[in-house]
Amino acid sequence: MIKRISLLLLHFCFLLNVSAQTYQVGHLQQTFVDPSRANRNITTEIYYPANTAGDNVPIANGQFPVLVFGHGFVMVWSSYDVVWNALVPQGYIMVFPTTETSLSPSHTDFGKDIAFLIGAMKTEGNTSSSDFFGAVAPTSAVMGHSMGGGSAFLAMQYDSSITALATLAAAVTNPSSVTAAAGITKPSIVIAAENDCVAPPAQHQQLMYDALISTCKSFVSVTGGSHCQFADNDFLCQFGEATCSPQPTITAQAQQATTFSLLLPWLNFYLKNDCASGDEFQNLISAGNGITSAQNCSLICTGVEEKIGLTSFSIFPNPVEGIATVFSKQFLSDAELFIYDAAGKKVKVLKNISGYEMKFDISDLCDGFYFITLSQKEKLASMHKFIIAE
Repeated sequence: MIKRISLLLLHFCFLLNVSAQTYQVGHLQQTFVDPSRANRNITTEIYYPANTAGDNVPIANGQFPVLVFGHGFVMVWSSYDVVWNALVPQGYIMVFPTTETSLSPSHTDFGKDIAFLIGAMKTEGNTSSSDFFGAVAPTSAVMGHSMGGGSAFLAMQYDSSITALATLAAAVTNPSSVTAAAGITKPSIVIAAENDCVAPPAQHQQLMYDALISTCKSFVSVTGGSHCQFADNDFLCQFGEATCSPQPTITAQAQQATTFSLLLPWLNFYLKNDCASGDEFQNLISAGNGITSAQNCSLICTGVEEKIGLTSFSIFPNPVEGIATVFSKQFLSDAELFIYDAAGKKVKVLKNISGYEMKFDISDLCDGFYFITLSQKEKLASMHKFIIAE
């Protein structure tokens, strides 16, 4: 019952976040031509931040990161309206190639299409006659669901300028996306569904995640989720899923709310350099509501660390019950730790801290959100948010 309530609250909070969206969703169709592949036509559907919703409306002022998203096997781009409606209003341009929809798709060509569109959109941003002139940020990510997720792994090898990789229920491709993963060093998040009977995590997403050599990678499995519930209603996907087991034990809405509550701050951290979003992501991972996860890193802004002169630190567990542990990447000598409540009031100070690790008792503090930072020789480390909960 507690888990069900947590999922419903998460869904409610996600809906509130979307309702407070910054932008409307604009849309246009465009065909790009790849001269390196005999002038291959790559038809696309593009959704972008706008001040007025609709087709062919002007893009909003600003620069927005590009997300190129590959569809699943025999699926169409329109099945992913839940994806663009979650991400575009938050300041992202989403590009959907509509190629390789046949019963015998070329995963190689689809991966190349995804990669090509990253460069094509950057060119659009630098072309004065383009609808996207001046509106394309330098950061980008390749994404995808099922076949499109596996193809996004392939895409990473074709354009070294791609900032990050994010996939939903990625399926192993031919050529192998697992082999491609072994050459990927960029930040990556692999999101799976526990009850995926179409592309089971152990035979698909887990293999790709394990093969990744990214310096920062995250694996998330949505508890009770299914393969098709990452998208909107798609007859062919759901027909195939109905013939296998296990079946989902949560609704599509709950699965999508969990997914985007994690995916959005992850993208904000890497594509918008938003440090607070890194803390938000880590807090959700630590809380573990409706998910299981694995990481080889924590999302910490290295730029902040360089400016302030003190290495990064992390706090575990989060939420905290009674005793918390802080780990520092740098040896601390005569450092101080400060804890502030949600209103910014200093509620605890620990002095004379030395070493890489320290434990401290927070059982005298009330449940709620707090902030923690370290000081060494008057230089502050980045601030982290944590939760105290019984």
